[in-house]
Amino acid sequence: MIGYAFCGSHCTLSHSLAALRRLRAEGVDILPIFSERVATTDTRFWKAADFCETVETMCGRKAVSTIVEAEPLGPVTPLDALVIAPCTGNTLAKMAQGITDSAVTMAAKAHLRCDRPTLIALASNDSMSANLANIATLLGRKQVFFVPMRQDDPEKKPHSLVADFTYLPECLTAALAGHQLRPLFL
Repeated sequence: MIGYAFCGSHCTLSHSLAALRRLRAEGVDILPIFSERVATTDTRFWKAADFCETVETMCGRKAVSTIVEAEPLGPVTPLDALVIAPCTGNTLAKMAQGITDSAVTMAAKAHLRCDRPTLIALASNDSMSANLANIATLLGRKQVFFVPMRQDDPEKKPHSLVADFTYLPECLTAALAGHQLRPLFL
């Protein structure tokens, strides 16, 4: 079973949902995980309840959405891999610094303590500024892999990076084999 976590980069949730659909079409068993922001925040992109219902229906199970529910995802309820797509700069920074204060960061901590692959599809406006050191930290961590990414809008958002979600299924296969798909930056 693959854990598939959604963080609050609301403008990229549809791209992540498309990748999730591809995985489900390939028969991948998915446990959805929602950050508190995704589970509760209505935006111009999605109403929280509609998004959550869509994902839970697609996966055929209720999502993990609290720290308490996420804690067993390491040793008690092992996952083959954890995907965080989208992963915000906030969650990325917390993972790099070992901060566990959300369902997603707890799922990552619980999962990584068992040395199983975690795949990050980053979507952050500060990736090439405040979060660049955190990317470097996680690139050096065992069992952490990234979906290839590119600048979102080099002119208007010069520090932004967004994963190319179309690579996610291929990256998951590579991560399960212990490999980082290259090139990392498109």
